[in-house]
Amino acid sequence: MSIKKSSLKSAPSYEVDGSVDEKRDPAESVSLKAEPLPLGAPTEQGSRLFGRRRSRRDLDAIATQPSVFDDPLTLEVHRPPPQYENAHRFDADARWTWREEKRVVRKIDYKIMIWAFIMFFALDLDRSNISQANTDNFLQDLNMTTDDYNLGNTLFRLAFLIAELPSQLVSKRVGPDIWIPTQMVLWSVVSWSQFWLKGRASFLATRFFLGFLQGGFIPDVVLYLSYFYTKTELPIRLAWFWVSNYLTDIVAAFLATGILRLRGVNGQSGWRYLFLIEGLFTFLTGVMAYFLMPAGPTQTKAWFRPKGWFTERDEIIMVNRVLRDDPSKSDMHNRQGLNPRMIWEALCDWHMWPLYILGLTHMIPTGAPQVYLTLSLRHLGFSTTQSNLLSIPAYVIGTIGLLFTAYLSEVIDSRVFSTVILQIWSLPLLIALYTFDSNTSQWVYYVVVMLIVGFPYVHPIQVAWASRNSHSVRTRTISASVYNIFVQAGAIIYANIYQNKDKPLYKAGNRALIGINVMNLALYALTFYFYRTLNTRRDRKWSAMSQKEQTEYLETTKDVGNQRLDFRFAY
Repeated sequence: MSIKKSSLKSAPSYEVDGSVDEKRDPAESVSLKAEPLPLGAPTEQGSRLFGRRRSRRDLDAIATQPSVFDDPLTLEVHRPPPQYENAHRFDADARWTWREEKRVVRKIDYKIMIWAFIMFFALDLDRSNISQANTDNFLQDLNMTTDDYNLGNTLFRLAFLIAELPSQLVSKRVGPDIWIPTQMVLWSVVSWSQFWLKGRASFLATRFFLGFLQGGFIPDVVLYLSYFYTKTELPIRLAWFWVSNYLTDIVAAFLATGILRLRGVNGQSGWRYLFLIEGLFTFLTGVMAYFLMPAGPTQTKAWFRPKGWFTERDEIIMVNRVLRDDPSKSDMHNRQGLNPRMIWEALCDWHMWPLYILGLTHMIPTGAPQVYLTLSLRHLGFSTTQSNLLSIPAYVIGTIGLLFTAYLSEVIDSRVFSTVILQIWSLPLLIALYTFDSNTSQWVYYVVVMLIVGFPYVHPIQVAWASRNSHSVRTRTISASVYNIFVQAGAIIYANIYQNKDKPLYKAGNRALIGINVMNLALYALTFYFYRTLNTRRDRKWSAMSQKEQTEYLETTKDVGNQRLDFRFAY
């Protein structure tokens, strides 16, 4: 359906005999009948079993989606409060076309998403370059064992875990546009300081401080991106966000191949230059982030950017499209902190606990082989350069799997069926790995380990899943951190599954991984039935209420976020 230009205005116009009188004062036209502003047809949802080809959209048709703001009663219930930073751009009567929305989203992708991608690239460069350092006799140079390496990884993850919630609370108070660049500058100093490592003690100290300063970065960025994207757009953006994880691994492998050749220059090891050069890159990225991260959709103007990135029309579209998709995003100001009661209530939200449990366990089966990939390749007899280059195919396969599962989750409109793919992928490979012995060809071993490490990375889907099921800014702020805390706890577990006494085949470790893999299949099934049961019960209660009772509930309920009877969980 195409629309008239008059209906694109952010306030109603009045039609008389088919013509538009935009100069008439509405107060003087009460005798004239105001034509209700048309809404766009609801966007198609994916099939539960198979994807459907979406019909080609008329770019000049209305894109404005129906929402609670279209009913006078629910409009007042969900109207953004004055303290919401974008309240001045909210307009329940605003209408826009698909062409306009597409242009605005593309601008957000260029201005916001690409920079988030670059920052995540820097994060991964500094937290994973120890894998490349391992190929340059890192442990031997510092007189350490693989158990020391495990302890360092454990301390890194533990510090990362400890910092998650405090970092998120600081970010919510001062704003991610200030806190995220500050984090990057601080951890980059620790990162390049690894050039001067002397032994086990300094190694453990830098791993701890690096993890502590990086903790909270990911949930901070996820919350920041939720200011700009709808709940159906966010999973795909997060998938591309995590593509930087794999891109970093690929680029880092090539960088390491060159940088590690500096071994011997000024009598220093190549891995020292690796830490120094990549740490300085992050420092520069952090400084630039102060200037390239606006506080929010309507806060892009600054002394160095007087015109801002978006026009007034852009801002109206950005704010209203996001709020129509999720009215709860106006619950809090983007620089409003959380009090202890809010934190406690969010932590006690048992509706989110199944997702936290999945965060803890879902990557354990593939995590241990991933941590030991380069060490395993060296043990198989490959050189430093070969070990780094042979890791690249795993990251390419992982990137493809990441994007495939992310798009699949939206096509079939199912989080469980798209995320359980990881467990189905890893189980037969782990069983094969367990059967290997000392006579197994190094190339057969390499192919299986490479496929395990190239697992479909479903973590971004689960991050977006937790954000979607939170349904309030305060719960989303806490749940993003708590979910990631559980993920880091899982990383601590898998960093210690392969023990020095169990090498080189790690039979006991692989047996444990197979058991956890089978357990995960059961956990995903239970999560599916958990959320489906909750939705079924709410459907039954809501449909049993009369129209009057439903109206009274909306006007008087004290329920917030995902506790509301009219909210349905994604699964």
